[in-house]
Amino acid sequence: MHNSAVFVPHFHWDREWYEPFQVFRHRLVAALDTVLETAEANPDFRFTVDGQMAAIEDYLEMRPENRERVTALVGEGRLAIGPWLILLDEFLCSGETIVRNLQMGWEAARALGGAMPIGYLPDMFGHVAQMPQILARAGIEHAALWRGVPGSVDGHAFRWRAPDGSEVRTEFLFDGYDNGLDVLLVPDQIGRALGEYAEMTAERWGSDPVLAMAGTDHNAPDPHLASWLRQASDERRAITMATLDEYIRGHVRDEVTAVVTGELRSHVRGNILPGVLSVRLGLKQRMALAERTIDHAERVNALWSRRDDGPFLALAWHKIIESTAHDSVVGSGTDETCDQVDARLAEAAQAARAVRDAALAEPAALVPGDGYLVANPLPSARDALVEVDVVAPVEGTTLVATAADGSAQPVQLVSQAPTVLSDERMDASQLERVLRRIHRRELFGLLIDHYELTPGSLVFHLAEVPTSGPFDLLILRREVAEAAAAHPGEWQVRTLAQARATALVPVRVPASGLTGFRVEASDRPAAPALRLAPAAATTDGLANGLVSVAVAADGTLDVTGSDGTVLRGVGRLVDGGDRGDSYNYAPPARDVLVSEPTRVSVNLLEKGPLRSRLRVTRVYEWPAALCADRDLRDDRTVPTPVDMLVEVRAGEPFVRISTSFLNQSADHRLRFHVPLPEPVTGSASAGQFAVTERGLTAEGGWGEYPLPTFPASSFVSAGAANVLLDHSSEYELVDDGSALAITLLRAIGSISVNIHPLRDEPAASEIPAPGAQDLGMRIENRFAVVPCASGWRGGNAVALAEEFRNDVLVVRGTAPVGGRLPPDATGVRVEGEDVFVSSVRRVTDADGRAGTEVRMVAMRDTAASVRVTGPFTEVTTVDLLGRPLSADEALDDLTCELGPWEIRTVVLR
Repeated sequence: MHNSAVFVPHFHWDREWYEPFQVFRHRLVAALDTVLETAEANPDFRFTVDGQMAAIEDYLEMRPENRERVTALVGEGRLAIGPWLILLDEFLCSGETIVRNLQMGWEAARALGGAMPIGYLPDMFGHVAQMPQILARAGIEHAALWRGVPGSVDGHAFRWRAPDGSEVRTEFLFDGYDNGLDVLLVPDQIGRALGEYAEMTAERWGSDPVLAMAGTDHNAPDPHLASWLRQASDERRAITMATLDEYIRGHVRDEVTAVVTGELRSHVRGNILPGVLSVRLGLKQRMALAERTIDHAERVNALWSRRDDGPFLALAWHKIIESTAHDSVVGSGTDETCDQVDARLAEAAQAARAVRDAALAEPAALVPGDGYLVANPLPSARDALVEVDVVAPVEGTTLVATAADGSAQPVQLVSQAPTVLSDERMDASQLERVLRRIHRRELFGLLIDHYELTPGSLVFHLAEVPTSGPFDLLILRREVAEAAAAHPGEWQVRTLAQARATALVPVRVPASGLTGFRVEASDRPAAPALRLAPAAATTDGLANGLVSVAVAADGTLDVTGSDGTVLRGVGRLVDGGDRGDSYNYAPPARDVLVSEPTRVSVNLLEKGPLRSRLRVTRVYEWPAALCADRDLRDDRTVPTPVDMLVEVRAGEPFVRISTSFLNQSADHRLRFHVPLPEPVTGSASAGQFAVTERGLTAEGGWGEYPLPTFPASSFVSAGAANVLLDHSSEYELVDDGSALAITLLRAIGSISVNIHPLRDEPAASEIPAPGAQDLGMRIENRFAVVPCASGWRGGNAVALAEEFRNDVLVVRGTAPVGGRLPPDATGVRVEGEDVFVSSVRRVTDADGRAGTEVRMVAMRDTAASVRVTGPFTEVTTVDLLGRPLSADEALDDLTCELGPWEIRTVVLR
């Protein structure tokens, strides 16, 4: 019989979920008021805030007068706070966002007395493979969690090992984070109930004390808890109250032998609710956009700006991290909650965009106004295509892009704008109304270059960049008034824009660098300096010498890679019913799958030579919804055209594909299929600092059917098919491993349903969520396909995914027109096969020294040689909290070796 038990009073606080944030915060303030009062009245009382500092920040914003009370309890070790800022969904944000979450939470806790050094992850829907390394490289040796642990763990703890070999001792909350509550149901029977629970779970505990987590969602413990436990404690069984940190680091003694390596996504002891990967697509896309925007903002701000925009970046990061909460970005909240998450992510992207644009404005001030500046956010040189607005060529000339070194490139014209913007006739007395349209020099979104004023006629000539010198609106007003008085009657007023065109320009951009170009008319075409094989097109397909695509009669694609690998039938769309909810997909018992279009049309849009494009439009008859009997799809169908834009660019070894349709159907799931040349037994997907391999099945055993749908962030690979992704997505290997299916849309109408065919119990209350149907919304997805017989490593998927996701940044110059283009500039360059750079940012150490922090990851199971060059003379290796791990080294060229899957952070000065 166990002779001791440790109760950990706590709560788990969903910051927003079935109620919006402010409603839950009102409850939070009342709950933490009770916690503080209880702790101050009883010296034995301990409380563990559930691992996230957001709860404390949200409380103190409403109760700032209680800051010292909180700090006092933290200092006494009776209130455990941190280490996270928010309890996140680990699969629906980037690895870098996880690191920033930990950094911001740790710092916020430090300001109140110190963080609990436990990686507490109580309610996440599974856990990423690299979490042990993230914790270990922040100096955290322990974790505690519930969901996703495989059936091989039969005790209450295990050693969780990351792909690089890092380990943390992990407390397994095998009965959930509320296992102590049943023991407390009848206060005067606690001793008996605890004895029964200890006996039932004895094999789990060994000789360690029973851990009783005394708390649940959104409730403070009863103020009488300490008194109850004192009364229940006796010589047969000692009962102690502790924080989670005190239990893990002070009460357990047994050696932990069980080892689990990699991600935790087993269903065997708790539901991991995998349907959250695909519900409310828009939130996943906006999370990716916000992360990408702030990453670019930090890089250009660190390398090319003198501005200190740290407060704006911190604001943007805070809003992104708040949105990663495991009931936020997942989309399992009410429509009201999800609208707020959407708005928060938009604010984060806006703040980051402002920093990015301000940083680029500084080097753009050196580029003439008739030229453009291109910035490369990636730390490796690249060839890229940029789309810019230029002066249209006159007959007999062609457009040529000229770089700072004098080299010239041909451009591809995409479209041409009309020149006559308005042609009006009016009485002379009405001319003043026309002048009121002018704001200083702007008219119709362009600038007045010059004007012609003759009796009865006023002509404005507009340009994006005027070349005619100053313009004085007051002089124009006087001249028009005099002309109108001298020539009454009818006038003609014309507004002519300088003939403009949209052009594609090939540019070579240095690593983390800048380059400039201008587009000018020439009487002879330029020879391509980049020597890229041209992109060609016919009505049947596209090719560029590296990859080709042919359109089949059914509208699917046959894609051929540079090694001759052919993927046939790419882009088959399969639509089926979904009677599930935000947490779990569920097919109707008598489902109707729609995979064949009723009509197919193909339109050639661009013929190259830099970019070739075609659009495949397929019309499908999708059922409008489920019937009243939710195991049937409605007989009523909605004709739905789905546009698939297929694009090949010069020099790129992949085919870009975008799908778009107006969703007019409810209760359905649509997937994009990539058939494989031969069946496979597994897949691999990249995300959160690792490439994770998975089989065709998932481990089951608890309350939900283990559907083998899995997460992918930057790419997914199966056999010869590699698909580069724009945002976190859900995929599955179907047809016995013969095809890869990527979810484009999962439309449902309830947070949870009480009766779910693939889940034993409700995941939440059955609250309607009509917004999760995405009815009337245009659903757009974009990805790229890389055929390669040797998989993701042979297909260079790590590097290609970065190029696909991160476009170069383009801004117009603001220096006087006609000046010289500045020379190219190179920033930080990182060379290494399968080396991923997750962050380049400006940092300041404890001594006030500024530097550029670079975080690198070896995305492979073998060591990776890395070389870092750039404008630095000193290098320091730091941990994930920024603390030095090595003395400063005098280096201007860092060459090192990363171990397999290693995350390493250096600061360059």
